[in-house]
Amino acid sequence: MSAQAQMRALLDQLMGTARDGDETRQRVKFTDDRVCKSHLLDCCPHDILAGTRMDLGECTKIHDLALRADYEIASKERDLFFELDAMDHLESFIAECDRRTELAKKRLAETQEEISAEVSAKAEKVHELNEDIGKLLAKAEQLGAEGNVDESQKILMEVEKVRAKKKEAEEEYRNSMPASSFQQQKLRVCEVCSAYLGLHDNDRRLADHFGGKLHLGFIQIREKLDQLRKTVAEKQEKRNQDRLRRREEREREERMGRRSGSRNRDRRRSRSRDRRRRRSRSASRERRKSRSRSRDRHRRHRSRSRSHSRGHRRGSRDRSSKHKYVFLT
Repeated sequence: MSAQAQMRALLDQLMGTARDGDETRQRVKFTDDRVCKSHLLDCCPHDILAGTRMDLGECTKIHDLALRADYEIASKERDLFFELDAMDHLESFIAECDRRTELAKKRLAETQEEISAEVSAKAEKVHELNEDIGKLLAKAEQLGAEGNVDESQKILMEVEKVRAKKKEAEEEYRNSMPASSFQQQKLRVCEVCSAYLGLHDNDRRLADHFGGKLHLGFIQIREKLDQLRKTVAEKQEKRNQDRLRRREEREREERMGRRSGSRNRDRRRSRSRDRRRRRSRSASRERRKSRSRSRDRHRRHRSRSRSHSRGHRRGSRDRSSKHKYVFLT
C-alpha cells in the first residue's frame, strides 16, 4: 500500500465517510445488511487471519474503515447492539475450527502407535512443557521488540527452568518405552489453532508457533468472542431490566388511572347526589312557597269575602232603617 493510500485509510478510520463531503461514499450506511458487523467491531476472522496458512480470503460483506468510524461515532449516542451479529459470526467460525481440531485428533489416534496410559501421560507432560517454553519465548521476543529488555531477560531465565523440567520429563518418557518407538515423532493438535505440534520440536519451532500470527490470531478471536458473550449477556440483562421496569411503570400508571377513575366516578356520583339533593330541597322550598302563596291568596280571598259580606249586610241595614224612618214619618 502506498503512503497516499495509507494516509487515506487513516483519515477514513478517524473521520468516517463524510470527511470530504463526498455523498457517493455515504450511499452505503454502516447499518446496511451488506456491511460486516464483525469488521465494524474489529474482530472479523478474514482480517485477523489474513496472510496466515488459514487465510480465508476476502469477506463476502463490505469492509470499510470509514464505516467503522461512522459506527464508533454513532455507538456513543445510542446502543446499536451489533455485538449479537458479531458474536454469532465468531461462534460459527470457532465451532468449525473446533470441529476440525477434533477430526485431527481422531486421525492422529488412528495413525499413531498405541501406547499405554502411563506412557501417554508422560508424553502429555512433555507436550505441556514444550508449550510453556514456546509461549515464554514468544513473550520474551515481543518484550524485546518493544524495548523492554529487563522483562525479556527475566522471562528467558524462566525458560531455562522450564527446559530443565522438560529434560527430566523426556528422560522419564524415554525410559518408559523402547528406543525405536521413542524416535518416532509423537504429534498433538494445538487446542487454540488446530495446528500440529511435535513432541521433539525444538525451541525455535515452538517459539515460531506460539508467537506466530496464526496462533495469536486465534487467541484474539477467542478472547473477542468471550468478550462479546459477556457484553451481549450484560446488555440483554439490562434490556430485560428496562423492559420489566417499563412494564411495572405501566401497571402502576394503570392502577393509578383506575384509582383516579374510581375517585372521579365517586366525585361524579357525589356531585350528582348533591345536585339531586339541591334540586329536591329547591323543589321542596318551591312547593312550600307555592303552598304558602296559595294559603295567602286563600286568606286574602276569604278576608275580601268576609269584608264584602259585612259591607253588604251593613248596607242592607242602612236601607232598612231608612225605609223604616220614612214610613214612620
